[in-house]
Amino acid sequence: MTLGQPPRSSRGLIGVLGAQAASLSANRLLLIAVPWFVLTTTGSVAKTGLIAFCQITPFVLAQALAGPLIDRVGPRRISIAGDVVSTSAAVTVPLLYAADALPLWALMALMAVLGAGEGPASAAKSVFIPSVTRAAGAPLERGTGLTTAVERTATVVGPAVAGVVVAAFGGPRAFWLAAVLFGLAAVITAATLADPVPDPAERATTEIDGYFARLREGATFLRQDGLLRAIVAMLIATNLLDQAFIAVLLPVWARASGHGAETVGLVVSIFGATSILGALVAAKYGTRLPRRAMYMTGLVIGGVPRFAAMALGLPLWAVLATFAVGGVGSGFINPILGAVSYERIPTRLLGRVRALTTALTWSGIPFGGLFGAAVIAMAGVSGALWIVGGCYLVAIVLPALRPEWSQMRRHLSSARVSTEPARITAERSRQTTYTLSGADALPKNPPESGGG
Repeated sequence: MTLGQPPRSSRGLIGVLGAQAASLSANRLLLIAVPWFVLTTTGSVAKTGLIAFCQITPFVLAQALAGPLIDRVGPRRISIAGDVVSTSAAVTVPLLYAADALPLWALMALMAVLGAGEGPASAAKSVFIPSVTRAAGAPLERGTGLTTAVERTATVVGPAVAGVVVAAFGGPRAFWLAAVLFGLAAVITAATLADPVPDPAERATTEIDGYFARLREGATFLRQDGLLRAIVAMLIATNLLDQAFIAVLLPVWARASGHGAETVGLVVSIFGATSILGALVAAKYGTRLPRRAMYMTGLVIGGVPRFAAMALGLPLWAVLATFAVGGVGSGFINPILGAVSYERIPTRLLGRVRALTTALTWSGIPFGGLFGAAVIAMAGVSGALWIVGGCYLVAIVLPALRPEWSQMRRHLSSARVSTEPARITAERSRQTTYTLSGADALPKNPPESGGG
């Protein structure tokens, strides 16, 4: 330890990983339990997609609007409050169902409340990652890789538990378990985490006043960063298609193939289990891997083959094998995206930019269930899988042709992208502009290059 530097501590990193593990497990559990609960109780694919829409839309909107509050109030308070709201909504669903007082509109409203609490809480937790990783004396890829490993582990545990709980005890019991997990996340956050402080290497800036001015400041930063814009555009499309797959296509395929909720959970869990391996490799060797090459390879392997395997009517063991291979590739995606994002966003803007970025990438998700239901109605289950898989391939390839993608190879951990508000008088404008200077400057149209 260098004289004058604080001692290393892993308490914060362990805390944020624990809080994310609990809340993400609850999310993944409901991801399986809610569509299956609606599909089996109503028999309607359209209503299944509608419930998914009602949960995701408030998630996206609340998350986008919460950014300035996260930076102003602090991510700790926002995370705790959001998890408490999600806990309350999750508890109310089985209580009303047991009293035979849960009409469709009430379930829609409760899922909206749950999403509105979960969105800001999720964004707030992500703000802790750079500071707690720095406090632990670890490289940024280590923090993002471990975060992804936790997320993938939750993807294994949540759906597997959901499949067992739904099959053995019915859908309402899954809501009780989700409520316990959301509550646990709030407790862990309260006990282990403190609001982050800026990296000492960052250039000091002056905070502006006003909620809308801060919101606009975050949007300005995102708009002026070409690489983040390109990534967001690609993720909007792929997230919509992933939601169509997980919320509608997968359960409908399972039911049409004679499988049950446990098969849905098994498919998703296998994908998540193997992706843990990829995430751990990224956490260990991420600083030495070519970012761009690994990112695109992971997307192609993890995104496209699963649609073909299911559409071709392959036996279950072959479908599971396809998901296992795809999971390994997908494990590299989030560590790379997270490192790129955190390197380019200053600490004081993390809440609003991360929240806005995540909200934008999730903006297509509310329509994913509706899109999946519409494609099935138009082309049947097999045809819908081919159509969605083809769209996924296009969504991956087209944005990757843009020149901004070559900037992904740059490591800015020792020279973080910094920002300075332009000297614009209050009478003329409140908008802030951002520039890169000196060695940090990137060309507007950088040449394409191999590697990451």
